[in-house]
Amino acid sequence: MPRFIIERTFKDGLTVPISDEGAEACRGIVVKNGGAGVTWVHSYVSKDHKKTYCVYDGPDEKAIRQAAERNGLPVDAVSEVSVLDPYFYR
Repeated sequence: MPRFIIERTFKDGLTVPISDEGAEACRGIVVKNGGAGVTWVHSYVSKDHKKTYCVYDGPDEKAIRQAAERNGLPVDAVSEVSVLDPYFYR
């Protein structure tokens, strides 16, 4: 399955509480993503909480964008990527 990096901007900052409410919000995203055939792998959040860089697996960019729309999440850019790590050359 192809892997994608999704860049998002949250002008007021992204806040996900470390609570049952925050966990439920994340589970809801996972469920809605599944309807588009998309899996959220993990995300990186900038120090000011205004940018996220999310790693997703999905069939294509259209499905990635559809999942974001279902979840009411912004999308600045979607890039299909492959893994390069320092252990590749061993």
